[in-house]
Amino acid sequence: MVAALNAESPDLPTRRTAASSRIGIAGGGQLGRMNAIAAAQLGFDTIILERKAECPAAAVALRSLVGDWDSEEGLRELAALVDVVTLENEFVDTRHLAALEADGHLVFPSARTIGLVQDKFIQKQTLLEAGLPVPAMRAVENVNDVAAAGEALGFPLLLKARRNGYDGKGNATVRSVEDIGAAWERLGGNAGNALYVEEFCAFTAELAIIITRGRDRESVAYPVVETVQRNHVCHLVRAPAAVDAETEARAAEIGRRAVEAVDAVGSFGVEMFLKQDGEIVVNELAPRVHNSGHYTIEACECSQFENHVRAVLGLPLGSTRLVAPAAVMVNLLGTAEGPGRALGLERALAVSGAHVHLYGKTQTGEGRKMGHVTALGDSLEEAEHAATRCAGEIRFGDLS
Repeated sequence: MVAALNAESPDLPTRRTAASSRIGIAGGGQLGRMNAIAAAQLGFDTIILERKAECPAAAVALRSLVGDWDSEEGLRELAALVDVVTLENEFVDTRHLAALEADGHLVFPSARTIGLVQDKFIQKQTLLEAGLPVPAMRAVENVNDVAAAGEALGFPLLLKARRNGYDGKGNATVRSVEDIGAAWERLGGNAGNALYVEEFCAFTAELAIIITRGRDRESVAYPVVETVQRNHVCHLVRAPAAVDAETEARAAEIGRRAVEAVDAVGSFGVEMFLKQDGEIVVNELAPRVHNSGHYTIEACECSQFENHVRAVLGLPLGSTRLVAPAAVMVNLLGTAEGPGRALGLERALAVSGAHVHLYGKTQTGEGRKMGHVTALGDSLEEAEHAATRCAGEIRFGDLS
């Protein structure tokens, strides 16, 4: 059975009026936390399902269930208490989601959508079949297939896990035939993990966009942004991206068509490469609110999180217009194992125009996302100066 925290009566009604709908979130990390905050601002309660009692979303949800969000039992416990179930990540077994849908529960994104996205090779095939630009790719079953792909696509190329990869985890750059064996072993090819290869894209910028699509299949698009990665983790986001109007329009159209191709409902992140020849290709589609859209909390009239809540509840979507000429978001990352408490917060809060978001994680670690900072400005340079100055004051560790 799933253990319940923040206990209230177990006899919660499972269907309510639109004004009192309750949202279940499978996953209690920072994305679940920010979704719960957005729901609360509109007067909606959330119930979280997470494997551990201490999680970022537990502090803001009405109730937390301790259980496995990738088990049918856990998801059924959650669904019985809410009007609609949504997801913090794309790793939930689609068979469990389909079982909920078969019993009449509302799940957004749907089992079908998650099934098209969570296997990245199937994701790219789906986008390709919809006429969208993606890097050249091939499924591989052994190291000989990788070598053959290298001959056809050229080196370097990327060897990727088809499932459960994020923040660069599950990717390996193969620069020559000699690299194949080690890359195959590191990604678990010998252990039966499904892998595929993709051409290496030489790009001038990494672009991203958040598209929110409602249950009525109407959608809204946020500004196209530029993301900057460090060690395969998003370091900062510049909004809007410093690209010409034609490039911005093409990227926005690709993003819109990508979410349509998988019949999305909710806020989705679409990551793209702007190649050296000006071509734009889809790098990855995330079926959830996304790190590249955290800036929208302060920078847009309606954040990606509020619009996600609106979408899954079937409510009208809000405006995505920027409220300032520019915004920059900087991730706050851990540097070593230790307590999750923030040092330097007083100095960070003294930076004018910057907004600090801490996720409430009790432990930090190298590269772990502990929070983010957003700053608005009259220019990208002004916003980036404030955001990086503020972020630079904060580190995580022992306060003693």
